[in-house]
Amino acid sequence: MDDNRERKFMPLPDYQEYSIQDMKIRSEEFYTEIRGRRSVRHFSDRPVPRDIIEECLKAAATAPSGANKQPWYFVVVTDKELKKRIRELSEAGEKVFYARHSSLAWGKALKDLATNAQKPFLEIAPYLIVIFSQPYGISPEGEKIPHYFVNQSVGIATGILISAIRHAGLACLTYTPSDPHFLNGMLSRPAHEKPFMILVTGYPAQSAEVPVLRKKEWEEIVSFM
Repeated sequence: MDDNRERKFMPLPDYQEYSIQDMKIRSEEFYTEIRGRRSVRHFSDRPVPRDIIEECLKAAATAPSGANKQPWYFVVVTDKELKKRIRELSEAGEKVFYARHSSLAWGKALKDLATNAQKPFLEIAPYLIVIFSQPYGISPEGEKIPHYFVNQSVGIATGILISAIRHAGLACLTYTPSDPHFLNGMLSRPAHEKPFMILVTGYPAQSAEVPVLRKKEWEEIVSFM
């Protein structure tokens, strides 16, 4: 017999059922809001209150994760010297990357986006949210604690964070340096953690432009069976 006496459960909190009509309205409203989200590479240096970023991170931390291990860590960088150093080391790696790959498939894929080795947004935007994944945890006794479905879990948390930033009225850019391992030492994170992404966050510059992109058609991405 399955003995549940040692398990801890609670009633489902904060769930609210809506009428079918309200569900349709809410789903359409969310789609309308999120479809306007674009990755921005031109940021303003206008300050953003810290508590707004904190609330967005709280939302990200509600993400589901394998065995509830929550294998993520967020370092929020606002210090100007740190941002400058991150830009310098990122651009050094990018110069090598673009020199080697500009004529290959990855380089050709980036051509239409007009990206290059220069990453001024790393200094200009008020926040760099550096996301680390944790392949395993470490107990107070120094033992490894395995984590499960780490990339999936961190990816979901990042998606929620991006959506929260958009909902708050800010812009962001997903950016990963070509060789991001310098971030561990610079940001005092243990060697076993892996830099997952830098989420550049702030207001878009008034002159910000984004490339004209084609999203795949509905039939290309969805099947109902």
